[in-house]
Amino acid sequence: MTIAAGSDDNRQRRAALLLLACLAVLALQILVLHLMGRLWICECGYIKLWEGVAKSSGNSQHVSDWYTPSHIIHGFLFYGLGHLLMRGKPLSGRLLLATVIESAWEILENTPMVINRYRSATISLDYFGDSILNSTMDTLAMATGFLIASRLPVAVTVAIAIALELFTGFMVRDNLTLNVLMLVWPMDAVKAWQAG
Repeated sequence: MTIAAGSDDNRQRRAALLLLACLAVLALQILVLHLMGRLWICECGYIKLWEGVAKSSGNSQHVSDWYTPSHIIHGFLFYGLGHLLMRGKPLSGRLLLATVIESAWEILENTPMVINRYRSATISLDYFGDSILNSTMDTLAMATGFLIASRLPVAVTVAIAIALELFTGFMVRDNLTLNVLMLVWPMDAVKAWQAG
């Protein structure tokens, strides 16, 4: 009993340290974005829980928006990646990997190179990068998706991802799939359809 209790304590301690490491990565993301000159909140001076207008200067500036589902899907995908690459490792370790990847993307996404790519290749003509608040919430949305995927059967997770993609595609003519497509291989026909 003592050995089992000791190994459980070690496991819990390791999980707690890995979760602290996730928070440290998030704090580093926030610091880097601040040093890059990103605004803490929307230039408008207020915070909205939901920005429902995708083609607006308020998009990617508030707590959540039409791209939040994409970050939840990131979490689904990163859970799957962690499952493949880190089979048998603690969930908290896989979450750390996911957090590092998402934070790296959030930083890269807010570089002039990627911002300009969004503006030239996608329908995001008014995109000037994320606020620090929005970027932080995107990372937390990814973590939420990761934890959801860790609890649900694969088929349910895939069904939710497809539903989110179809819903956002229908509502704002954009989603994770189209976003990646237009960043990597822009297509005039897709851009014209998205412009509606």
